[in-house]
Amino acid sequence: MSDMSDKSATSLDKVLDHVDADLDAAMARLMTLLRVPSISTDPAYDADVARAAHMLAEDLASLGFDASVRETTGHPMVVAHGPDEGPHVLFYGHYDVQPVDPLELWHRDPFDPAIEEQNGKKVIRGRGAADDKGQLMTFVEACRAWKAVTGKLPAKITIFLEGEEESGSPSLVPFLEAHADELKAEVAFICDTGLFASGVPAIVTQLRGMLQEEITVTGPSIDLHSGMFGGIAMNPIRVLSKVLAGLHDDTGAVTVPGFYDGVPDIPDDLRDSWDALGFNAEAFLGPVGLSHPAGEAGRTGLEMIWSRPTAEVNGIWGGYTGAGFKTVLPSEAHAKISFRLVAGQDPLRLRENFRDWVQAQMPPDCSVSFTGHGASPAGQMDTSHPIFEMTRQALSDEWPKEAAYIGCGGSIPVAGYFKTVLGMDSVLAGFGNDDDAIHSPNEKYNVESFHRGIRSWVRVLGGLAEG
Repeated sequence: MSDMSDKSATSLDKVLDHVDADLDAAMARLMTLLRVPSISTDPAYDADVARAAHMLAEDLASLGFDASVRETTGHPMVVAHGPDEGPHVLFYGHYDVQPVDPLELWHRDPFDPAIEEQNGKKVIRGRGAADDKGQLMTFVEACRAWKAVTGKLPAKITIFLEGEEESGSPSLVPFLEAHADELKAEVAFICDTGLFASGVPAIVTQLRGMLQEEITVTGPSIDLHSGMFGGIAMNPIRVLSKVLAGLHDDTGAVTVPGFYDGVPDIPDDLRDSWDALGFNAEAFLGPVGLSHPAGEAGRTGLEMIWSRPTAEVNGIWGGYTGAGFKTVLPSEAHAKISFRLVAGQDPLRLRENFRDWVQAQMPPDCSVSFTGHGASPAGQMDTSHPIFEMTRQALSDEWPKEAAYIGCGGSIPVAGYFKTVLGMDSVLAGFGNDDDAIHSPNEKYNVESFHRGIRSWVRVLGGLAEG
């Protein structure tokens, strides 16, 4: 090993030791941030969202970042630039949180965080603990540790923290477009994902996109008496039910024309690595009271949730749904439908195909209208950049099991926007667990996730310094 490598290894060990010694103080700093009710969806908390932004900017400034709070048409962004030294990376997190309803299901005040024990493990309980304040603070604390031990940051780091992720990110794309030159880096790090399984770190390399459609089928001009008009008048619920029932064929495939245009099969080497993860579909479904995979026939469980597109009905309503009974033929019937998309699918083209397909099924005396609620493409990362493999090795060195490249059934639109607006790929590495109850009452973040998360980023930053 060269003298420089010896010095790098020594510095890394010292920084990791500092993280261990400073853990209680790091958790106290996280608790302070968790006490701020930065709920971005509710205007009543606008001042608290701004307060969280200023707290973070001040903290980053204390670490030597040129940090500022940037106003938008909505909630502010926090942008912080480190010194110009080493490879340039962008770290993204969000400091806003979900509402806490229903409050009565919480075991404690959601904004009075505490360390508790759950299933034999210490956890940090509170809204935002896992999504995303605890996760973003793992990176901040890693920077703090490097600065404390070596007096400097080990790479050129830009930190970008959003305050609207939980409310649809309405200001995000305009902000990225207006500040593209300032924010663009070699790669982005996003810490808003989780472990593959307990003790198994992962880097998400593909994310599904999202298309959301609300449809309204209208028949008679008013609700009708089912005795006087039943049988002779078309019922919009009957029409809508037929449309929704026809979304899938008997093999589980989606029937919208052109739905699978451009959808690739995963490469054999990626399939082999996914198979090696030992995923069991029945065990995955068991905790929610299910046992049989319902996706496309002939696909593995991980393919169904990571690499295949879906169509799901998220809500149906129409007519009378209150207590008792009211015998009406409704004037309107409604449904909300979401599509999870994969690389190769064009959400806007799919929207046109879906609407044409529904329109073609309208009988005489019925019409249909549509309201679109979002259309974002899937994200597919190019893992050939050496930072990906360096990060994978750093995570493997920290956690009990080797890190894997995985897919994600959900959607993290910012990764796609970084690709389309800033022209860079994202390394999505987070440390949450499936039982963290994000968006739900009693959200938590394992102390182990917070501790090892900090140590993981220390190792990643050390790898950047060497590279």
